[in-house]
Parts: sequence; structure tokens; C-alpha cells
Amino acid sequence: MSNALAIAHVTQALSVLIASNLLPEFDEAVKMELGKPPTEPPSEPTISVFCYQVTPNVSQRGNDLPTRATDGTLRKRPVAALDLHYLISAYGEESELVGQRLIGGVVRTLHEIPILPKDVIEQAGEKPYLAGSDLAEAAQRVRFTPTVMDIDETSKLWGMLHQTPYALSVVYQAALVFIEGRETPVPAKPVERYTARVLPFGAPGAPVPPGGGAEASGGSGNDGPVPEAGSAESGTPAEEPARKAPEGTSEKAPGKAVAKAPAKASAKAPAKSAAKAPAKAPARARKDAQPGSKTAQTAKSARGTARSTGAAPSSDPSPDPSPGSSSAGGPEGAEN
Repeated sequence: MSNALAIAHVTQALSVLIASNLLPEFDEAVKMELGKPPTEPPSEPTISVFCYQVTPNVSQRGNDLPTRATDGTLRKRPVAALDLHYLISAYGEESELVGQRLIGGVVRTLHEIPILPKDVIEQAGEKPYLAGSDLAEAAQRVRFTPTVMDIDETSKLWGMLHQTPYALSVVYQAALVFIEGRETPVPAKPVERYTARVLPFGAPGAPVPPGGGAEASGGSGNDGPVPEAGSAESGTPAEEPARKAPEGTSEKAPGKAVAKAPAKASAKAPAKSAAKAPAKAPARARKDAQPGSKTAQTAKSARGTARSTGAAPSSDPSPDPSPGSSSAGGPEGAEN
């Protein structure tokens, strides 16, 4: 960090850096002027270093905030991050192209040494008007970068210089320059008490070890994750996927479909059997009552056998279908 003399110190150090690196291309004495270009172009070799603009650095703006606490006390010194913009012009005998030779030396020097050396800063700080500057102790070194300006921007820049003729020039930007505040911040309060606790793994409030809670707590397994059903760790088979419901039935209410089916079947079965049984019984009785039917012949042969043996048959293979009989032995009793 630097104090308020940092801007002037960088300008002075830039002129020292250029003047000490013009050799061997230009071996004549060169006059260094600090300030805006002269209104009357000098005939001797001259280089003017003019800081025409100072802008805040966008990347470092606001990095020191907040600087104060809620009660207004200063926590840390505010720091302003700045960029310096320089217009470097060269003058000399035009017939010998002195100005162009000097601009070539300036470009070569700042491209070869883009960062301001500490020894140059210390040499520039020997000026009496820079005695209180602390730029040499700053941690951030100033770096020079060429700035591209088109014809429009160049004409606007030289238009601000009233009654100053244009001369061959280059524009450079110097970054970063920090200017620190003067007020001393209030020191932070010291630590009044240290508190430290030591707890074994598994104790209430103790952190869980990286390997898992089951290993550290003796294999209780209460802290470990519970495997899901159907996985290889749980040991329980996974549930079978639900079978697709047949067409015509609802998947959402299988109980209703099952309950309706037996009810319909039980209601239809007695009705059909009751309707068919009376219709078939008379037809079968009439068929058995015919003289040539198999049932009639069997009953007649049974009666003949009973007469020859003198014993009554124990059972009749088929009832006598003749009308007026109420039991199997009705016709035989009538004949006896």
C-alpha cells in the first residue's frame, strides 16, 4: 500500500525508467519534461510524460469493504485502487526523425521492462518533493500496458490540450496503484477463553467417524444406513411386480370384480336348473312307460323271477312309471 504521493511517484519513476534505457539506439542527450506537451515544439530532443487521466480500477473496486463496524469504529484502512493513463510524446529535429527514434526507444523500454523496478522507484524517490512517499515498500508492483487509440479518440485527447500542436505520441496505462487511508483501525479484541472438548466415537454429541457409525460403536449398526427391501444387503426378496389385470376388469378395484362374478354365477345357475328340471322329468317318464322300452322290459323280467322263486324282490331297479303308482312295488302288489 502507498500514501497519496503514489501517483506523482509513479510519474517520476516512469520518466527515470525511459531516460535510463534510451541507449544504445539514441546516444544524444534527451530532455525529460513532466506535464502536458509544450505549446511550442522544442528543437532539441525532448520526451514529455503527461498523466492525463486517473481512473478507479474496475477489478479491485470495493474489495476493501466494509471498512467500519456497525458502531462506526474502523476495522481496516480503506484502500483506493487506481489506474494511471499516460501520454508520452517525443520532439526533435524532423529532418533527422528524432521524434520517431525517441518513440521507438520508449516502446522498446516499456515492452522490455513492463513492471516498474524497485531500484528505479528508489531513485525517483530521491526528489525532495517525494521524500514522504512509501511506494518502494508497496507489495503490488506497477505494470505498464499500451493502450490502443483510434483517430477519433486521439483527436479528442489532443483537442483537450488547448493551443497544443499534435506530436507523435504513445499512450500507456499503469496499474495498479493503491492509495491507503491514514486512520489507524481499532485492534480486534483478544480471545478471552478457549473451550475444547474431547469425546470418544459413539458418545452423545460426538461426530460420526468417516468409516461409518456401526464400526465405531461396536457393530450396533444404529448409525448405519438401512438397506432397502429387495436389495442384496437386506436379504429379503423383492416383491413381484403386479400382474396385469385382464381386459374388461378394473385394476383399481379387483375386489369388486371378484365379488360380482360369484354373485352372478350363483344367481343364474339355480334359475337354469329349476327351469330345465320340470321340463325334462315328464318327458323321461313318458319314454320309460312305453311297452317296448328297456326300463319296462327290465321290470317285467324282475317280476317273473320273483314269481318263480316265491320271494319278493328287495329293490326295483326302476320305478314303475304307470300312473296311479306311488312306490316301486305298486304294480306287483296289484297283480298279487
